[in-house]
Amino acid sequence: MHKEILLKNGQILVLRNPIPDDAENMIQYLNAVGGESDNLLFGKDEFRLTVEQEKEHIKNMNQDLNSLMLLGLVENHIVSVSQIASSNRKRIAHNSEVAISVKKEYWGIGIGNAVMNELIRFGKENTAIKNISLGVRADNHHAIKLYEKVGFEKVGYHKDYFNINGDFYDEILMDLYI
Repeated sequence: MHKEILLKNGQILVLRNPIPDDAENMIQYLNAVGGESDNLLFGKDEFRLTVEQEKEHIKNMNQDLNSLMLLGLVENHIVSVSQIASSNRKRIAHNSEVAISVKKEYWGIGIGNAVMNELIRFGKENTAIKNISLGVRADNHHAIKLYEKVGFEKVGYHKDYFNINGDFYDEILMDLYI
């Protein structure tokens, strides 16, 4: 998969599948972006996979017909990592989960919207997927607005789901039914 999208600031976003050679740069990106906000499931330098483990994860994602991992690049620098993945368990294989991150300096120029639309497109084209789910920190209003804009609806929450430096935050659960 390779797609180019014109962003609000005039730059070009390239969306493509990662390859194993991207693993080291992806780990560096994830360890950095984890420290840019408290909206992800990990903080700065808390992404624990080794390069070899990440290479294996990339290979597995690329071989799984019910999953898609995307890199977002601007001028050959990773600015987004995202994925949609389904379980291989038959009874729940029609459900998928989305995860997305965008480098903070690139917020607000259309990357999140472009990535979400591509993940949703994949879900809609994959006849095995009937539901796309995600979790978002309850006070992450910009993300919630984006998810609602692309069709997600709030379906529940987990109380005190996130523990960030001893402070607890709720998680809103959102679904998009295809």
